[in-house]
Amino acid sequence: MCAEKKDQKPGYLWSLLHHKCARCRAGNMFQTASAYKLRHFMKMYDNCPVCDQRMEIEVGFYYGTGYVSYALTVALSVTTFVAWWVLIGMSVNDNRFFWWLGINIALLVVLQPYLMRLSRAIWLSFFVRYNAGWQAEKEGASKGEMQLN
Repeated sequence: MCAEKKDQKPGYLWSLLHHKCARCRAGNMFQTASAYKLRHFMKMYDNCPVCDQRMEIEVGFYYGTGYVSYALTVALSVTTFVAWWVLIGMSVNDNRFFWWLGINIALLVVLQPYLMRLSRAIWLSFFVRYNAGWQAEKEGASKGEMQLN
């Protein structure tokens, strides 16, 4: 009774959060699965292992990820601030704000490797769109190469 989901389009948010290729949404962008193997956590494939999409479109392509990473950290900080304010509260009479600040800084330091990888996945998805027909294009290109040879 299980229907095949072979033709189902992979979710955009899922592929971003799991650092998948923007074109096929199946291949991994990074050589290591864990963002916390700090020696190798930013090593990317040159091309997607599934669809052969170039990961670095041009030299210095990922310089723009600083803006995306900044937006993610601001959004996370605002979210934790609002959650702290609603759940615990803020007051000028005590040091709850400094507790939030310390916990937020620690959270950002711990999440930074993951956020750096996420910002690269988001940045690549701005410039490379999902293509459901990437397999046909790849087969057509390989047939064209065979005819040239």
